[in-house]
Amino acid sequence: MEYWEEINKKLKPWIDTDLNKTVVDLFAGCGGLSLGFEANGFKTIGYEMDEQATNTYNKNLIGECFNEKLTVETIYPKADIVIGGPPCQPFSVGGKQLGLKDSRDGFPIFLSAIRQLDPEVLLFENVRGMLYKNKWYLKEVIEELESLGYYINYALLNAVNFEVPQNRERVIVIGSKQKINLPRKINRKVTAGQALGELAFQYGEDSKFFTESMDRYVANYEKASKCINPRDLYLDRPARTLTCRNLAGATGDMHRVRLKDGRRRRITVREAARLQSFPDWFEFSGTETHQYNQIGNAVAPNFAYHLALNIKRYLMDEVENHYTITENEQLNLFENEAVYQSR
Repeated sequence: MEYWEEINKKLKPWIDTDLNKTVVDLFAGCGGLSLGFEANGFKTIGYEMDEQATNTYNKNLIGECFNEKLTVETIYPKADIVIGGPPCQPFSVGGKQLGLKDSRDGFPIFLSAIRQLDPEVLLFENVRGMLYKNKWYLKEVIEELESLGYYINYALLNAVNFEVPQNRERVIVIGSKQKINLPRKINRKVTAGQALGELAFQYGEDSKFFTESMDRYVANYEKASKCINPRDLYLDRPARTLTCRNLAGATGDMHRVRLKDGRRRRITVREAARLQSFPDWFEFSGTETHQYNQIGNAVAPNFAYHLALNIKRYLMDEVENHYTITENEQLNLFENEAVYQSR
């Protein structure tokens, strides 16, 4: 079975009546994180302020997503698990890293939901920039969650280690009333070529080929960036990180594929979706730019699947596959801010 066929079959929403657990997804985007949970049988309820992302969620998932701008006063329905990706612009390595001073900070909202719902398990993801200038803020968030009675684990995980054909590092924080560990890495790397299949060699009238001026622009960008190799999509390895910027914008680091005749073109929405591990049946709403942005902002669904599976095993007392952090690793974690386990 080809990789994309496996994803199409594996990432299908369903409800596990034996599990019977409801998840509230804050800042849900187009539903990448929720899809991973629904593919494990969880019920989901989403909240997202972007209208087109909300439409995408509701078009593809069983659960309902509300098009709403969240505040610390928002009232939520009863839920067993709270997940989400609070806006990462305040902490992005590519941004200004203003942290608490950034009006886009979503963590006060996330924490207010935890206080209100008192879930069995919580999980949030964010960019690796949280471990840089604003690592103090992550510690404050963790201390607040610990004061609410949660054991906390966090790690800088790469989605490429969880069967996603892309290098995509994210800070994952998980909390529970009893200790829950992080999921094990999967001993399998998926290449861009395995994800795209024949799509990588196809093109149509609407394909966006590089012009001579664009080739020069990209060459100058790569020279200034001291790139050893062109930043094309190499089919024999996982892709580099997909972002809104390098998908939706005609920038020097845009994702592009080189055809057999030497021409280069930007990757399509469907190709970007496959590299982010979205199944082919998943349809995106809005303009092409809207769709690229939804993909670039999403949690890779297959990564989310493994995070959700880890939580499901915990809830069903199937803990043998959990990854336990050793004491020596904990010491290293505090030094490099890569991984942390409370208590």
